Amino acid sequence: MTEEERYKIISEDYADLLNKYNENPAFLRRYGEDVTNLIINRQYAVLYVPVSRFTERAVLDFLYPAVPTLYGLTSKASLEASGITTLRKIPNLNLRGEGTLIGIVDTGIDYTNPVFRYADGSTKIAALWDQMVDTGNYPEGFFYGTEYTREQINTALNSDDPLRIVNSKDDIGHGTMLAGIAAGVESPANNFYGVASLAELVVVKLKPAKTYLKNFFRIPEDAICYQENDIMTGVKYLIRMAERVKKPIAICIALGSSFSSHEGADYLSDFLSIQGTEVGNAIVISAGNEGNNKRHYSGSVDPKQGYDTVELNVGENEGGFSMELWGSAVAIFSIDILSPSGEYIPRITGGLEGSRVISFLYEKTVLNIDYQLNEIHSGNPVYLIRFQDPAPGIWRIRVYARSDMKVDFHIWLPMGDFISDNTYFIRPDPFTTVLQPGNATVPMCVTAYDDANQGRYLEASKGFTRMNRVVPDFAAPGVNVIAPTLTKEFRPFSGTGVAAAHTAGVAAMLLEWGIVHGNIPRMNTLTIKILLVRGAERSLREEYPNRNWGYGILDIYNTFQVIRGSV
Repeated sequence: MTEEERYKIISEDYADLLNKYNENPAFLRRYGEDVTNLIINRQYAVLYVPVSRFTERAVLDFLYPAVPTLYGLTSKASLEASGITTLRKIPNLNLRGEGTLIGIVDTGIDYTNPVFRYADGSTKIAALWDQMVDTGNYPEGFFYGTEYTREQINTALNSDDPLRIVNSKDDIGHGTMLAGIAAGVESPANNFYGVASLAELVVVKLKPAKTYLKNFFRIPEDAICYQENDIMTGVKYLIRMAERVKKPIAICIALGSSFSSHEGADYLSDFLSIQGTEVGNAIVISAGNEGNNKRHYSGSVDPKQGYDTVELNVGENEGGFSMELWGSAVAIFSIDILSPSGEYIPRITGGLEGSRVISFLYEKTVLNIDYQLNEIHSGNPVYLIRFQDPAPGIWRIRVYARSDMKVDFHIWLPMGDFISDNTYFIRPDPFTTVLQPGNATVPMCVTAYDDANQGRYLEASKGFTRMNRVVPDFAAPGVNVIAPTLTKEFRPFSGTGVAAAHTAGVAAMLLEWGIVHGNIPRMNTLTIKILLVRGAERSLREEYPNRNWGYGILDIYNTFQVIRGSV
């Protein structure tokens, strides 16, 4: 990519496409010789094409996985609950993440907050990449945003106007909260204790999703969301920084999406699984907060009846939204639609692939329906249905399947504030609601619980994956956890993102013990996940693994008890 071309990365005039090119340049040129590309790693690249080529037929023109998924935020006395305080009373196991990094890919960080400064006033942030600030000082090979070094941050902190030197801030507070929980400097007077207080931080502030993509998925203009490809480049940056300073890194991803097959076959999940197998990397992902939002429907089609009826309530003033239907690979699916006014759309048969635009006579609703019989990664049929100006009331969608046996299907609505609370399924299924990339095979997927009463966080997404693989892996404190705010005060936060930040701190402790101290020099994400699963606290009243708790409650002290018993 040349200096002249790099503006396409942030320009609203160019659309981003994700591709698994596997070091084959010819694969990239299939979109045209003039297409600009940014190589993420040996497997993945981002392509930039004029936005005029990204039409309502984009799924048909470029295939479903090439369109970047949009991700939202997953967070709205924890040390004792996880056994950390007990562990630190043992002199040889007073682990605080020393010699490790914790990586945050999120909304940025308030680097001026005292919880991110050592006693001498210097920063504990090793590096900060702000993808939004375009000064030309971007990280090598990434071509956008601005990279700030530890030295620049320290210079800013010692000045009267820090933002003049390091012009990066967290306007939302989510990233600051995560970084504080995972690695903040202790503030006993405020009852605040970062889990791995001696770990250093590497932070990526994600640039917001481009307007064309939010419009394509019918996401509200004011919704906070980020693109799949920017998350991938952010994670790659964190890992490259860890390699540069030769330290292990625990990465916290507290972002999620309802879209994809929910089996870990999407690009981001695959990318994170590859990175998670590398020595020195520990990747932690939040499960999401979609368990009680009525945004998932699971059904089955019996060959004797031939269809299943789905009822969807659309709230007043719902400007637009998308939903995805994923079927079983052994059947051919089709749908028909009945609007609230009684207008009927006859069966739409998927075929191999296609795209339809449907307008209604008595309502101003417009539906864009894209379908692929064999989505290229999962092999399953998928329908992407996009509603524009949907009429309020009950929509009936009848799902048909051509098969000689009973087959299942799932439908997901968007997560979080990508859709209003008044749009939901009449007969929802709270399970199989773990957000992407929490369904990835290698990273740790963490749900939240209330350590005050040992109860699960009611909003937490529930497992398993669509193929019945166990997620979440375990639960960590995620209800009313004290964390820093943008006003440099402290308040309680809840959500599975909170639990993921807590677990990232625990992962840094294990990286310190395993790699820095030389006990398990080849430790990676899988090693840590297995150790934490083995040490998880399990109730006699539950069967494990289960859809709410995975393998139990995170207990690092018990993990070391198990390790001690095995040597």
